[in-house]
Amino acid sequence: MAIVGDMWRRLMALALATSACAGGLGSEGSGGASITFGPITFGDGSGSDSSGGGSDGTVSNTGNVSITTSDVTTDTAGTSGGDDSSDSDTDTGVPPGCGDGVVDPGEECDLGPANADYGPCKSDCTNAYCGDGIPGPGEACDDANMINDDACTNTCMLTSCGDGLVTGGELCDDGNTNDDDACPSNCQPASCGDGFVQAGVEQCDEGAATGTCDGDCTLVSCGDGTPNGNAGEQCDDGNGNDGDDCPGNCHVAACGDGYLHAGVEQCDDGNVASGDGCSGSCAAEFPNVCDGGVDPGSGAAWVVCAADANSAWISANSAGNYHPVQICQSLGYDNVGQWGGTCGNVCGYCEGPTSCGATGQQYFDNGAWGGVGNCGADGIGQILCITVMWTCV
Repeated sequence: MAIVGDMWRRLMALALATSACAGGLGSEGSGGASITFGPITFGDGSGSDSSGGGSDGTVSNTGNVSITTSDVTTDTAGTSGGDDSSDSDTDTGVPPGCGDGVVDPGEECDLGPANADYGPCKSDCTNAYCGDGIPGPGEACDDANMINDDACTNTCMLTSCGDGLVTGGELCDDGNTNDDDACPSNCQPASCGDGFVQAGVEQCDEGAATGTCDGDCTLVSCGDGTPNGNAGEQCDDGNGNDGDDCPGNCHVAACGDGYLHAGVEQCDDGNVASGDGCSGSCAAEFPNVCDGGVDPGSGAAWVVCAADANSAWISANSAGNYHPVQICQSLGYDNVGQWGGTCGNVCGYCEGPTSCGATGQQYFDNGAWGGVGNCGADGIGQILCITVMWTCV
């Protein structure tokens, strides 16, 4: 029953009870249903109270008041206090017809039994919407606010890296999942060592120094100034100086590496063998005066006229052909320094048929090596010819 109708009937019952106590009510005939409100009873006009003394319309000894329904006019139209079916349930705020499948006045929707708080039409016949605090169809979340930088966006979707919103532990979010820009797919600003190669900034990025990528995110290159042990480098001073502690192979300078360590080594022929002009400790092994040999091509004889750690004079005391570069290298020197001149007394030089064995002097006769009368070259190398002298350096 509607609250208004209920209150009206209670007031009528109280009025009737008051009249009965004042002078009694006469018999009104029979008929009508019994209606009870608390201690007040409206009888059917055919019986007495529990003590047998009261008749219809009188107050019983129990305090009950009996009255036939003919004494009460009931409004069933809902216009003067009766039960009005259009009244809403004020306790819940739900329209009275909500759930009948018909969209009535005051309702936004009505799907009947399909009404549900987690559906498109909620149980109070209002439409679901993002921000109502109830995750509905198509919503991943609904936190009942329109704050866009919390865990649930104002479109009711869970935040994620790449959605363009900087939330949670994100320090950037450019709305894409490209890994080669300034904000890669982890939503942290790009940096060397993050495992993402930033285009135009990094050559490589493997998260740490590897055999192909330095710790500064550049490709490994000996001489780049970044030592990379994973690439086999022992050092890298980036200066291109082969005579210091870290030569061009990016290994710590050592005897036998082929790099002359300035101030430390007298020579370095790339090995640690002795007897080849450079000892196993990289000390110069220069030839002795009067050491000699023959040319590797012609077999013509030559002899050392003078020698020290830096150079040697070689005298060819015949008119044969010579390969001076190869002869110098066999003595531990690198190349030919000059040709022509004199080295003073020459060991074993025969001035003439009658003076063989005597000490004489050898002079350059301007016979070759780039000048007039150049004797050319063969498969071994360039040739000096006639009677010559040269230095090895």
